[in-house]
Parts: sequence; structure tokens; C-alpha cells
Amino acid sequence: MQTHPPSEFLERLRQALETGKLPLAVFSDPMLYALEKERIFARTWVFLAHESEIPHPGDFVLRYIADDGFIVTRGDDGGVHVLFNACRHRGRQVCRAERGHATRFTCPYHGWTYKNTGELVGVPHQKAIYGEAGLHRAQWGLLSAPRVERWREWIFANLDSQAPPLDAFLGGMQWYLDFYTNKSAAGLEVVGAPQRWVVQANWKLGTDNFIGDDYHVAITHRSAMDSGLLPVPNPDFLFDAVQVMAGPGGGAFARMPYTLLGYPEAMVEAFKRNLTPAQARLVEQGLFLGNGALFPNLSFLNAPASLQPGGPMTPFFTLRVWRPLGPERTEVWSWFLVEKDAPPSFKEASYRAYLLSFGSSGMLEQDDTENWMSITQAARGYVARELYLNYQMGLEHLQPLPDWPGPGTAFALGYTECNQRAFWQTWLRYLTEEQCETTER
Repeated sequence: MQTHPPSEFLERLRQALETGKLPLAVFSDPMLYALEKERIFARTWVFLAHESEIPHPGDFVLRYIADDGFIVTRGDDGGVHVLFNACRHRGRQVCRAERGHATRFTCPYHGWTYKNTGELVGVPHQKAIYGEAGLHRAQWGLLSAPRVERWREWIFANLDSQAPPLDAFLGGMQWYLDFYTNKSAAGLEVVGAPQRWVVQANWKLGTDNFIGDDYHVAITHRSAMDSGLLPVPNPDFLFDAVQVMAGPGGGAFARMPYTLLGYPEAMVEAFKRNLTPAQARLVEQGLFLGNGALFPNLSFLNAPASLQPGGPMTPFFTLRVWRPLGPERTEVWSWFLVEKDAPPSFKEASYRAYLLSFGSSGMLEQDDTENWMSITQAARGYVARELYLNYQMGLEHLQPLPDWPGPGTAFALGYTECNQRAFWQTWLRYLTEEQCETTER
């Protein structure tokens, strides 16, 4: 039984992408999905958790890279450990709680017990069963993820021990991620557990949307604008945004004074102090990093919403992971983060703005997932393999900004698909190359 798509299909994909076209079938094809798990999720850096979720020794959360489950712990040694959630005796999951506090994890099948740093410390009847020297515990601890690294307080893991460092993988996107993390010298914290829900849609649609699709906002989210939940000057307010391609992800800089987002003046001034002079000049020009993504499945959004129709805007920041459960099923993970030293009243208002707009039942969230489910349904049939989608916005006529101060390539138009084409080209490169040194070329 063939588990990978034919090489001629991948070659047609490559040729199509060169002209800004993409087969609709990529959003449903089971053979492509099998190859994605093998060549993308088994060798790219995937976001798992924020350190504020495990602040104390013994704290843990359960996280996933596609089908693989990991216990992300703050060990008794104070370090961060990412442990594969499977007992070394029979493979039973040793942790069944999604988050909590534990110094030990005991397998409910035969009772093998592990420290929260992964070492095997207890085997019932060990001497009687294995003899004095028959079982070397040091060789049978929980498996650790081959690579674990952090950017600021963001924890990533990679299943490929030969993968390039996280710093190289992030590349120029680090310059832009500062816009999310530097609004306070105290840093960010996660509030509550991440919200999770399953949608009948392909995982790539989330990244495709967040990496720079400003074009959909005026149509898809028009009801939010008409209701006053998203009070903006006009529906096409993102038309003249600046879109940036930087490394394996990208972001759209909305052209809106930062103070209009609703941040307290003290936070705005702290933000400017924490940025580099070049970054601060962009803020002074009315630019801020709104939506963006990192290959393969991490997205982020810093946006405003109103808590009442026509009321003042309140900003919020969310991280999203599009965890694949199958070619047509995605588990959405959504974190709310806020500055640690923000006023309590701001934290509460920001959280409410997030829930109303991009929580699991948020108005704008429902808009997006409705689109993605419809696309996935359309991608199921025979005709979908021959139907090519148009990804040609900005392919020919758009010229890069010559004086952009940051890394990567910037374009003075929000309605373009430069970032989406870059995402799909990176995606195809991973699928077709047995070794992929880095996504930044």
C-alpha cells in the first residue's frame, strides 16, 4: 500500500508553486499527511509551552508534536525537561493529567515510577524479577525529546537530533517577535490553561491564514466590524499594511497608531524603551506586528477588540498551535498571554477581549474556522487534485521596500500573498528533501 504521494504529483506541486498556484487537494490528501508527519513534524522546531506555565519545580503540562505526547516539566533540579509520555516497560502513558504538580510519575499498568526529570526510580519486585544486576535503571528512564531549546520563555522541541539550532531556525523572525515580547521588561505570562478545540479542517489552513492573509478580514470579519466588536475606520483598514517575509514565518504590520490599540501610556513608553531604535521608529510611524506565523504550525496575533459595541478598543495577545490529528482534523491550541506587570484591570479587560474575539467561541474565531472547514470539504474529491488555487497576489508587480529597517523582505501592501507562497515553498522543500538543513534560505 502506497503511503507517500507519487513523485510526479510532488513535481507538479513544485511547478505550480513557481507560478503562484496550489492544488486544492493539499488540504485533504492522506498520503501528503503521512509525509508531513515524517518529514515536517519529525524534524522541525515545534512550540510546546511557555515557561510561565511551569513556574515551580514539580509543575508540568502535557503537550504534543502531531501524534507524539510529551510531559513538559519543571524538574526538581529546576530545569525544563520534555519527556516522551510512554513507560519504558510496556509503553503505557505514565501521565494522564493535562497539567499539575508531581515529583513522580507512576505507570498505572505495572507501577514503574519515574522522577519528574525522567529517571527511573521504582520498579516493583525488581530484585526478585531481574536479579541483583539484571536491570540497569539508568538505561530505562523516560525518553527525552532529542532537542529542547528556548527563545526567551518560549519552549520548543525538535524530534531530529541533527536539526539546526533554534536560533538558526527562527532567523530574522526574532527581530519581529520582539514586538510581542518587549512591551514590558518583566516579560509575558500565560493566563489560565490554553483553550483547545477540534475542527474538521486541515492544519495548514491556520498557518496559511495567520502568516499574512489580510485580504480576508474585510469580508470574513465584516460582521465583527458592523457589530462594533472590531471598531475600525473602514473594512479595508489593512489594505496598506506592510507585509514582511522573514525566515520561516512572517507578519503583517497594521498601519495604526499603537496607542489606538488601547495599551496604557506607561506600557507604550516601556515598549519603546525596550525596543531597538529601528524597531521603535516603526512604532512611532503607526506600525505594530499584528498577525504572523512560524513554520510549521505556530501562529500569533496581537490585535484589538471592543468589550461593548462601539466602545474603546482593548488589545490582546494570543499564541496558536495547529496540531494535526489527521488530514482533515486539527486540534487548535490557543494561549492568552499578557505582560506580567500590567495593571490588573488591563489584564482582565485584555482577557475578555481575547475571549470575545478569538477564544474558542469568539466571533472572529468562528468566522475563520467556518472557512477552513468548507475548504477541507471541497478538497476531498477527485476534481480537487486538478483544481489549482490562485496564490498570485503580488507575484509580478509588487516591489520590495528599499529602506525597510528590519530583516527579510517587506512590501507596502497588506493584500498580497508573498508570505503564503513562502510558507508553501518551505512546506514543499521539507516534503521533497530527505535532509533540510534550515528553512531560511
